[in-house]
Amino acid sequence: MIRYADDFVMGFSCEEDARRVMDVLPKRFEKYGLTIHPEKTRLVPFERPSGDPHGENSETRTPPGTFDLLGFTHYWARSRKGNWVVKRRTSKSRFRRGLKALSEWCRRNRHRPRKEQHRILSQKLVGHFAYYGITGNSMALGRYRTAATWIWKRWLSRRRRRGNRMTWDRLNRMLKRYPLPPAIAVHSVCRPVAVT
Repeated sequence: MIRYADDFVMGFSCEEDARRVMDVLPKRFEKYGLTIHPEKTRLVPFERPSGDPHGENSETRTPPGTFDLLGFTHYWARSRKGNWVVKRRTSKSRFRRGLKALSEWCRRNRHRPRKEQHRILSQKLVGHFAYYGITGNSMALGRYRTAATWIWKRWLSRRRRRGNRMTWDRLNRMLKRYPLPPAIAVHSVCRPVAVT
């Protein structure tokens, strides 16, 4: 998946090849007036695990490497057929940062009408799902939506009006009127593509 042209990952089966390319790449980029960011460029051990992850030697085996790129953590896991595949999930730092920003928005706008809050909050969730909604990331999307619901409830409960405490019963009734968008993997390889 390509998100931006200035971020990329190169995979090598041999560490020696990776180190050779790391030495040559800055010189090649320099010819075109480009530079490589020294703090963001690194070698990461990311070899496919061998054997059964639940087998006899699973406790002594070192866990496979992971790396973060463009808000996703890339890691090795088993597919449904039992093969090792690279999967992606929302990185923890981006997940926390997104919820913190959402909480701050709800705090600052808690006195706006609920209809307006719902409209803007839905837009924010749809934007999050549009970026992070990829195959294999559905659990993180669901957790984000659940956390957003908790955050909205928390700040609605803090409105300075008598008898305005937002209970779960009241929130569930409100969510029937103002439902939050579902956590759907927008960029799923499993979803059929519409033919026009």
